[in-house]
Amino acid sequence: MAEIYLMHHKHGVKIATMEMEAQYDEQNGWVRFDPEDLHDEVIEEVVEEAVEAPADDLPEPVVEVNVLSEAPRRRGRPRVTKDE
Repeated sequence: MAEIYLMHHKHGVKIATMEMEAQYDEQNGWVRFDPEDLHDEVIEEVVEEAVEAPADDLPEPVVEVNVLSEAPRRRGRPRVTKDE
């Protein structure tokens, strides 16, 4: 089984097990590297890609949804008070 090491400026490092998987990942910004031959040039290349990445790669702000607008309703039998 082939082990193809890939690095991404945003997602880190991964190992692809097939050539087709590695080719697909390269189309999405992953860069191949040899862990035994890792040197500053590969790291600089990935950092440059991160700096030049379009703003579309940035995560969207979190918007709260499903916020209750009223108090939750109680389930079960209604409470009986002594006055009743």
